[in-house]
Amino acid sequence: MGENKEQITIASTIESIDEAVTKTVDYAKGLGFEDDAIFGIDMAVREAVANAVKHGNGLDESKRVDVTLCDVPGGLEITVRDYGEGFKVEDVPDPTNPENLLKEDGRGILFMQNFVNTVEWHNHPEGGMLVRMVKEL
Repeated sequence: MGENKEQITIASTIESIDEAVTKTVDYAKGLGFEDDAIFGIDMAVREAVANAVKHGNGLDESKRVDVTLCDVPGGLEITVRDYGEGFKVEDVPDPTNPENLLKEDGRGILFMQNFVNTVEWHNHPEGGMLVRMVKEL
């Protein structure tokens, strides 16, 4: 595996989410990921990009979402960057706590953590959030 990269830039619209997910899935298939891993990649990227569009950029179409795909030794690294205010992941309520079980929001972080091997959130120095995910082959 080389250190190939692909950059995907989408508008902050709900309709653009599928574009980013489809391109990511195609890239992952090209690296040899099996169907079960492809499902996990799809779900994690869909959640990360949807969060960037809705929560990060607030559906502001003047802001973009950048997705970077990089084949790294042993897997695929995916970064998703928005241009919003950023947040602290530790401030997001735990969706597994009994008082949060019936809430509609708050499960995205849990989904991402379950579908990829590594997930990290960083406030980008130039603003916005950067989500870094790695899925191992």
